[in-house]
Parts: sequence; C-alpha cells; structure tokens
Amino acid sequence: MPGSKYVLEVENLTKYFNTPAGQLHAVDGVSFKLEYGKTLGIVGESGCGKSTTGRTLLKLTPPSSGKIIFDGEDITAYRTSKMRKLRTEMQIIFQDPFSSLDPRQSVMQLISEPMIQHKLVSGKAAIEKKTRELMEIVGLSSRYVNTYPHELDGGRRQRIGIARALAVNPKLIVCDEPVSALDVSIQAQILNLLKQLQKDRGLSYIFITHDLSVVKYFSDDIAVMYLGQMVEKANSDDLFTEPIHPYTKALLAAVPQPVVGKDRPQRQLIKGEITSPVNLPDECRFSKRCDFTCDHCLQKNPELKELRPDHFVACTLAK
Repeated sequence: MPGSKYVLEVENLTKYFNTPAGQLHAVDGVSFKLEYGKTLGIVGESGCGKSTTGRTLLKLTPPSSGKIIFDGEDITAYRTSKMRKLRTEMQIIFQDPFSSLDPRQSVMQLISEPMIQHKLVSGKAAIEKKTRELMEIVGLSSRYVNTYPHELDGGRRQRIGIARALAVNPKLIVCDEPVSALDVSIQAQILNLLKQLQKDRGLSYIFITHDLSVVKYFSDDIAVMYLGQMVEKANSDDLFTEPIHPYTKALLAAVPQPVVGKDRPQRQLIKGEITSPVNLPDECRFSKRCDFTCDHCLQKNPELKELRPDHFVACTLAK
C-alpha cells in the first residue's frame, strides 16, 4: 500500500456523449476519495449517471476530462495496453448475472478465464484447484463445475460473477447494482458474502444501486447523484439522519415505512420529470422539480461544498 490512504481519488471527472440533439452530460464534475477497505455507495434515479460513473472509473468507457488516481498512480491517460495490466487490481460485478456471462462456457471455464488471460495460474491441475477454491469462497457447490449459466438461478450466476472478479485478487471492485435482479432472500446472501469478502481481503467497493435500504446497510459513505452530478455526499448514518439537499430528502421520504394509521409519515413526492441531460443550462439541475427554487438557483449550477465535517452538498440554499 502506498503512502496515500486512498485507493481511489477522482477529481472533476466528466463523461459526455455527442448526440444529434447536442452534448449529453452523463457524468459531470464528479469528485471523491475512497479509502482502502471502505465502501462508497452511489444512489440516484435511473439515468442519473451512476453506472456510467462506475464504468468510467475503470476506463471501460474513456473519460472526457478529469483525473483518476488509483493506488497512488494517475491512470487517466493510460492506454488500453497499460490498463490491461491494471485489470487484475480493478474489477467489476455487472448488474445482470445472465447477460454478463458467456452462455457457451461452463462454470469452470467462466471462473478460470480471468486467471488464464492474465497468466496468474498455469497448468490444468492448478487452474482447476484454484477455480474450485473460488467456488467454495463464494458459496457455489463444486457439483456445478461443469454446468452452464442457463442451468443456474440468478443467485448462483451472480456468485460466478463475484468469483470471476476475485480470481485476479483485485483491490477495488465496482459493484454495478449486483443484487437488483435477485430475489430478496438471495440479495441478502450476496450482500453478506460481499461484506465478508471485504473483511477477509480488505477489498474496496464502489457500490452502485437505487435501493436506499441496501446502500445504508452496505456502505460507509453515500453519494447521491442527479443528472450526472453528485448533489450530496456524507457518512451513511449522517445522510440518513440529517439529509440536507432537497433531492436527498425526497429520496429518503420515498422509502416505504412499516407504519400504518395516523402515525404513518407523510410521503414527500418529487414533482415533474428529470430534465434532459442534453445541453444543460448553467442552473441548479434540480430546480425544475424542487419546492424551494428561487432566483439564485437559476443563476448558476451550485458546486459540491463541505457544509459540515465530511458532509458535502451542492445546493444554493443549504447552510
């Protein structure tokens, strides 16, 4: 581990896509730091840029601008050949455990492929031994070693995806909604598995999800995204007990509460729809849906600022 305590440092990261209508701001000025062995949860509505952020961090999608520092090295300008060597340290678990697996490969082939590609293990016997070890680690019975993805349920397919990520001994794993396609009981198993692996191996996670109850359980810090930008970032407990940004408050108010009758809290609904991310004006991106919008909100898009210790908010009216 280098001198820095951060496995990942991101500065003003952007990712724009050119469209016939103009420039689409998928990720716009995202900055944060992630400590070794910690988890940063990223939440927000569909289309807010969560998954694009995760893919851009790993340079599966090249950034438009900004800086990505991984394990003390600036990897922003790394070409494909140089990034290939880093793939053993940076991995991703995809959202859909079925479409992310080659249906023509058996479980043995799927899990051993990363080790073979990066030449981490050689010899048929050693590869099979390591594969069976990984299957045991992720709770996948060895009897499935010669089965194919279509013969397994969603939970077992996702365990294959986790085993593939672990096969190269990474330091950082981007979890792109890894349990959203699974039943609730299976979700709990996968989340507990990821937590145990983090404890045993010192893994760092970027955990992308739209499920607030999941992110609270799983993350040390949480960043809330809206239209490509982080609008609030804080410790998990602080964000849930003292949210500041109106969008964060609305998201938390939308979480179902197991309370009935007159004591049930009133639900705060977000009006309108998300503004188009193409050719965005220089104003607060939540202004069209916010109940507190004033003239100041329409004059400039607010930057993420630290209002309390380790609690960052992008809101003109926040104090």
